Amino acid sequence: MRNFLAAVDRMALGCVSNNEGILAFNLKRSPVVRSGRLSLLVEEDPVSPGKGYNQILKRAQSPIMILAHQDVYLPTGWEDLLARRIAEVEAIDPDWGVLAAYGIGLDDVGWGPVWSSSLSSIVGRVSENPVRIQSADELLLVVRRERGLTFDEGLPGFHFYGVDIVQTALKAGLGAWNVSLPLVHNDRFHPAPDTEYDRCYHYIRRKWHAALPLRSPTIKISWHGLHLLRAKWRNRRGLSFRKDMATHTGTDPRIYAAHCGWEKPAFSTPLTVTARNSDTAVPRTGT
Repeated sequence: MRNFLAAVDRMALGCVSNNEGILAFNLKRSPVVRSGRLSLLVEEDPVSPGKGYNQILKRAQSPIMILAHQDVYLPTGWEDLLARRIAEVEAIDPDWGVLAAYGIGLDDVGWGPVWSSSLSSIVGRVSENPVRIQSADELLLVVRRERGLTFDEGLPGFHFYGVDIVQTALKAGLGAWNVSLPLVHNDRFHPAPDTEYDRCYHYIRRKWHAALPLRSPTIKISWHGLHLLRAKWRNRRGLSFRKDMATHTGTDPRIYAAHCGWEKPAFSTPLTVTARNSDTAVPRTGT
């Protein structure tokens, strides 16, 4: 237990935010933030995720940084679970660089588990042991700051930096793993890839050409880029279905955590899974 507590003392929490209301409703509502057990560093409205997170890494004093979206909620005791997961990874890979709450394994399988409001479900398989990954969802990344990892400030938008940081770690000889860290991603419905998504896709496709093909949480990245066209076609076909599937981001994330079994029920408000997602402004993300 002392080792776990020491691991928690090595951590801090960082967030790139463009909406204080969403941040307060979700991430700041997490018990570990409200109690002050983990310090929270916020970078507001950066021009790119790379610049925002690199500023956080420069400001931070902790060797391990948890970088979470503003619409993420961490259930009670989450930080102690992370400490145990870090111990599990360090037992097999002392030179790890990145951990993910949702990552894509080397076999193209998605590993979690996390709740996604935009999908109205728990997503990702659950593994008893850490799983090596090729990419990660940006909703939450654990970065070994003491290993000197930084984000690419040239990435032209808020997508695919989970692919980039994992591949950067692997190229540096550092391990990248998915570990079971149940959490709530109270994200809204995303209609379709936009032009910013397209630019980020092609940027990553060029940068990591030698490592292709790569599977991100949302799309396959291939040398020819045709998977982007197929993804857009599929998004158009399934637009209505996906929109109806999304739940409301105005629901207290603690209710989702309780219904998933990750936190003791503390509210009597019923969970409505048929309500459409709200149009409240949310962070620009690749998920």
